[in-house]
Amino acid sequence: ASSAAAPGGGGSPSGQAQPAWPDLLPGLEVLGQEETVERPEREQGEAPYSVLLAPEAAEDLPAAVAVARAAGSRVHEDPAADPRADPGTIDFLRGAPEHSVLGLGDGFGTAAVFAERTDAALTVPELPGGGLLAFPGRRMVALYGNPSGPALGALGEQDVDAAIRRAKELAQEYQPFSDEPVQPAFEIIATVATSSAGEDGDYSATTDPDELRSWVDAAGEAGVYVVLDLQPGTTDFLAQAKHFEDLLTLPHVGLALDPEWRLQDGQRHLEQIGSVDAAEVNRVADWLAGLTRTHNLPQKVFLLHQFQLRMIGNRESLDTAHEELAVVVHADGHGGPEQKMETWRTLRQDLPEGVWMGWKNFYDEDTPMFSPERTYREVSPAPWFVSYQ
Repeated sequence: ASSAAAPGGGGSPSGQAQPAWPDLLPGLEVLGQEETVERPEREQGEAPYSVLLAPEAAEDLPAAVAVARAAGSRVHEDPAADPRADPGTIDFLRGAPEHSVLGLGDGFGTAAVFAERTDAALTVPELPGGGLLAFPGRRMVALYGNPSGPALGALGEQDVDAAIRRAKELAQEYQPFSDEPVQPAFEIIATVATSSAGEDGDYSATTDPDELRSWVDAAGEAGVYVVLDLQPGTTDFLAQAKHFEDLLTLPHVGLALDPEWRLQDGQRHLEQIGSVDAAEVNRVADWLAGLTRTHNLPQKVFLLHQFQLRMIGNRESLDTAHEELAVVVHADGHGGPEQKMETWRTLRQDLPEGVWMGWKNFYDEDTPMFSPERTYREVSPAPWFVSYQ
């Protein structure tokens, strides 16, 4: 299918001339206000159009909408002015994949941007819950841990089927307090910080991806999103991320980096809080965005754990421009409510543009742990990704 963005009058954002409706809909004549519109005859075998309306288009451009309908076009209002974002828009486009697609309204951006996003809406597999963008069309609530057992978090306190049920129940507890659908998720620790150097000498134990596969596949089948968490020790995040490339080519799998467990040479876990420079994070982002593009995948959650500013050096240099990634800074502070809120306020200072915020609730370390209502109503802005450890 071909695509074009039709401006809502006044020219394109770039100032270049855009095609008029008679050019976009062959055989049509645009008539004056007092004249009538007759449905034009379509050439035999000619595919009709699917027309997407930006939120302002139906009200601001009634004549153009009427012409589109008179031509026999399918018409759909896209609430996000981005064909990738809304599951209803994606269903509409995939209902007639042979159609050429027109976007009516300045909100769609340039013709090139609209064409790229429309092609994605037609071909890219959707995320659990629908759509191709992680946020803002949903929020996520995750169980955190490792399938090996309860020592590393709530995820491993039960088998995979029970964990799926628990994650879904937890997400449902949040739903009354969110205007957006709340998506259940797992955050699986894929590499675990260790007190001994181990065979690789990096103070990090890597879980065999095959051992995680059954959990990842079961989650995907159940509509549960998965984030793989890295605790790399003295190795770098990119080297560890590449170890899980096969899992990361799945449409429902994202990636988390935990700088607390990123050691410099000579350091040991629990003797200091680890840290990473933004340059290393950006190298991972570049690779993950490229992987997502190459495999025609929906946007991935790219989550950065943090509870002290110094954990991410030069944070202002984080690259948040990859459309393939939803970058989340996840506030991991634990303790009493005021302590947690102070961590939240600190991490939000000078936050790079394009970053979503996440929050962690600790079953044992928080005194008391925030309820779902308190998490969404007292933490401001309400976090987009909440995990439970």
